[in-house]
Amino acid sequence: MRVLAIDPALRNTGFAVIEESLAAAGKPGFRALAYGVIRNHRNLRQSSCLVAIREQIVEVIRAHSPEVCAVEGVIFVQSYKTAITMGAARGAAILAAAEHGLDVFEYAPRRVKQAVVGNGAAAKQQVAFMMRALLGLTETPEPDAADALAIGLAHCYARDPNRVTAPADRPVSL
Repeated sequence: MRVLAIDPALRNTGFAVIEESLAAAGKPGFRALAYGVIRNHRNLRQSSCLVAIREQIVEVIRAHSPEVCAVEGVIFVQSYKTAITMGAARGAAILAAAEHGLDVFEYAPRRVKQAVVGNGAAAKQQVAFMMRALLGLTETPEPDAADALAIGLAHCYARDPNRVTAPADRPVSL
């Protein structure tokens, strides 16, 4: 299974493509096929940022042919303006996945951290360190890319009936 994972934000959207395959002894193994950050300059208008997010996610989909998409769920923010902006970025990313026929699943940030670090309140540095260790990366990914890798890995873990993890979050209703 190939999972496109997205940590949406207007200026720095993290993305990753994780592949799950059977490793030695029939146990699942995971590897990162691609990961990075879609960066939008702070002077770029919001509408242009949303187009750039959608277009770059489409490029990742075309390059890696994922089967499903996992996205970070809505988080609590104190500013309504921030919530609306984050929702718009999330919508652009989900639109790109949905246009290409991918089922989209969302995962709460605490659930992702619990699945990959063992602590729902883990710091970004802990998540990045664990992604390097769990996926055998040669360098520690930057925080937004690490978060996307973690979302993808959490989706894979949620689908494994042999893991003792919480069940998968719900698919996004479109």
